[in-house]
Amino acid sequence: MRASITGSTMPVLEIQLAPGERLLAETGELSWKSGNIQLRTITSAAGSTGIFGAIGRALSGGGFFMTEYSTDFQMGVVAFCAKIPGHIFEHQIAPGMEYLVHKHGFLCCTDGVTLGTGFTQSLGVGLFGGNGFVMQKVSGQGTAWFELGGEIVPVTLAPGQVIDVHPGHLGMFDANMRHEITTIPGIRNKIFGGDGIFLIRLTGPGNVWLQTLTLPNLAHVLGPYLPGGEKQSDGTSLGGLAAAGVAGSLVSRLFEE
Repeated sequence: MRASITGSTMPVLEIQLAPGERLLAETGELSWKSGNIQLRTITSAAGSTGIFGAIGRALSGGGFFMTEYSTDFQMGVVAFCAKIPGHIFEHQIAPGMEYLVHKHGFLCCTDGVTLGTGFTQSLGVGLFGGNGFVMQKVSGQGTAWFELGGEIVPVTLAPGQVIDVHPGHLGMFDANMRHEITTIPGIRNKIFGGDGIFLIRLTGPGNVWLQTLTLPNLAHVLGPYLPGGEKQSDGTSLGGLAAAGVAGSLVSRLFEE
């Protein structure tokens, strides 16, 4: 199996499979493939077995189903494109090494890598809606590929060193690190600061991978440039409706990030 990552802002991951090799990815990730590459949608994959294993994977931020890619008689290529501006990177998973990854960060992996339930915390679900803050646990043995938004900022924390991260900017970290939910200090900061309420506090030693771009921030920048569109007979704007739809979607996802 050979992998190559092409591009910078919107990269593509291309993986060459030999006969007998398997690649596992979340459903809906495929961009293109060789004609001889076979697809199989399954539930028992990435360390989960049976219906309850698939449910556990889904609750941890992954999908209920996964897609298995393979080839029987000759080399073939399968490709996955980035969904937002950012980076795709490869990481070797060794026995005893576990990582917690942003729920949208996992892209694909080789056979032997396990996806499981990670860190889950409801951030303002009662007040604001949304599905909370979810991290997938990645462990086992093999190679995994991840996708993070914007630039990737690796941080290595010394024992006792602390970093507070906005949930949307936390891409991945060593699972053995101490991690907890904290809040922005001060009532005025919480209400008027514009930085949200919750932060994730990580305590070293360990490694953290931060992402500089989040979907809500991207949508906020693009919002003023959405066209007004044509007026309908009832006076509403098609562009306005589209913007409202985008805004509604982002509000529901705000606390997912």
